[in-house]
Amino acid sequence: MSTSATTEMVDGQFVNSPLDVLIVGAGFGGVYMLYHLRKLGYSVRVFEAASDLGGVWRNNFYPGARVDSEVPIYDLSLEELWRDWTWTEKYPGYEELRRYFDYIDQKLDVKKDVSFNKRVVTAHFKVDIDRWRVMADDGTVVYPRFLVICIGFAAKAYTPHLKGIERFQGVSHHTAKWPEKGLDLKGKRVGVIGTGASGVQVIQEIARDVEQLSVFQRTPNLAIPMQQTKLDKFGQEKMKALYPAIFERRRETFFGYSYEPVTKNLLDATASERLLHFEEQWNLGGFRYLIRNYADIGLNQAANDEVYEFWKNKVRERLHDPDLQEKLAPSIPPHPFGAKRPSLEQNYYEVYNRPNVDLIDLGQCPITEVTPQGILTADGVEHKLDVIIYATGFDSVTGGITQIDICGLGGKSIKDKWTEGVATNLGLTTASFPNMFFTYGPQAPTAFSNGPTCIEIQGDWIINCIKHMICNDLTYIDAREEAEQEWRKQVLSLGSMSLANKAETSWYYGSNIPGKVVEPYMFMGGVQNYDKTITEVASQGYVGFDLCSNAP
Repeated sequence: MSTSATTEMVDGQFVNSPLDVLIVGAGFGGVYMLYHLRKLGYSVRVFEAASDLGGVWRNNFYPGARVDSEVPIYDLSLEELWRDWTWTEKYPGYEELRRYFDYIDQKLDVKKDVSFNKRVVTAHFKVDIDRWRVMADDGTVVYPRFLVICIGFAAKAYTPHLKGIERFQGVSHHTAKWPEKGLDLKGKRVGVIGTGASGVQVIQEIARDVEQLSVFQRTPNLAIPMQQTKLDKFGQEKMKALYPAIFERRRETFFGYSYEPVTKNLLDATASERLLHFEEQWNLGGFRYLIRNYADIGLNQAANDEVYEFWKNKVRERLHDPDLQEKLAPSIPPHPFGAKRPSLEQNYYEVYNRPNVDLIDLGQCPITEVTPQGILTADGVEHKLDVIIYATGFDSVTGGITQIDICGLGGKSIKDKWTEGVATNLGLTTASFPNMFFTYGPQAPTAFSNGPTCIEIQGDWIINCIKHMICNDLTYIDAREEAEQEWRKQVLSLGSMSLANKAETSWYYGSNIPGKVVEPYMFMGGVQNYDKTITEVASQGYVGFDLCSNAP
């Protein structure tokens, strides 16, 4: 049953306010929330900045862009969707993921409740009517009772402030702002700055087509083999009997996949046992070498060093030049293995054996400036380029939220609130911002989880909370400050125990963005523990929250 529409005097004019929920973002999270809230009979609208469904896969379509979680782990768990859908690859590329979202619309009729090309620019809570006033960049204003932000952790691209960047006379693009019509790189001299996930993917995709590829690397990516495979309909149909169990199982594991770390510590296994286990996980591919490894590799430096040594030897076998071996797989680890998210690669290291590929180590020879003709490095060499690709990542986890002018009680913005550090309750809400929720963002498992797993766990909690509010005629829910401080302490404590905090620059800790507070931005205590914790909070009457029939 939808709540009734009301006519209110707002900003000097009468407006209809029938909207129960506004969702920001039409990716996995937004679609999942819309589907379930609509089934409950609520009036729901989605504002999406892009021109179509897909979220991250609508914005990231550079050459080689693909997911690093395998299917069906990277599916929504709705049987209406998976029953008739067939993937063609274990790790789908952006084209197939876009087709998946087209299929979602065919099955669920999603687009009728989505407004595209509407980027939310302001969201202010109006105490006099207990609603949010949300405005899009085209001037559209709506007054939802609940605001749910589903923009993910990579909604704000980051380009470093390099001297002379505006003077470059060639073509330049960030990977997250790729031209919709594509870019012809054949026969061009191309520079790629950055070797994170997007850098690895674009480098291995374009190397065979460009005349010259210059890769500017700050920190080597400790990439692991994807072991991509083609999928057929017959094999998937046989597997679908297990899909419900697979989707249930992913909520029970530490990282939201269907597999878990080994229960024993590394040094409790014999040397031969360890070697054979490493080899098996390496050959299986995906994140297994990281996730399905021994229990203490993220906490014990000695154990981590052995995992790194195996990785280093595997990579060096594929590189012909000793100098490249040292730059790409250094003798001394640049950081603990897994402290930064390793990319999944297919032929990344073989690319550097090509005669048309150069690797510039920015640790030894940093960029001095961008020139009209290319990039000048500290050794005085000007690298002549036709195209510069900025694979420089994102102001991750919080940047997408804080770039919106969101103001809660007392008129304080969320950007100002989080200036000295993030504070949330359960990675779902933040105090003094009533009736506002977010998914796949700060202080949740997020990047320490398979995406759809985290999104569905949080989505279910938010959906049930909104249902509880409406069914009990409650106007307003707000996190208590003492509860979010306790949650913050838990997030920081878990982050301090992990070897991940030893990485010099990591978006896990915000240190890739100049001036950003360096701290753990995600909950590292395990998906299954997170699910249990937030479920218990709800079952205990939303302890740690104020629920009111009238806003103060």
